[in-house]
Amino acid sequence: MKTILTMAVVLCGTTFATAAWSKDDPAAGAQLYATHCVACHGANRAGVPPTFPALTDVAKRLDSAQIKDKIKKGGGLMPPFSQLSEQDIGNLASYLAK
Repeated sequence: MKTILTMAVVLCGTTFATAAWSKDDPAAGAQLYATHCVACHGANRAGVPPTFPALTDVAKRLDSAQIKDKIKKGGGLMPPFSQLSEQDIGNLASYLAK
């Protein structure tokens, strides 16, 4: 019985830790933006249209899933950032949407 209770506590703790960890973090997204996006889209996210589009209002043009998909798969001149984790992509998308 003690083993079962211990396993339940461990599994429950894992679930709570995963839920807390998986929340998007715009501050972490800002760091990712500085590392991966500034060179083309600029520090102020204004881009260099039409070659590099502005990202200042990207949430008005794309929903969260579309932003994440664009980060992951790229498009046009933008390379895919498939090396980023799902959490990193979520953080970056959260930063861009604000």
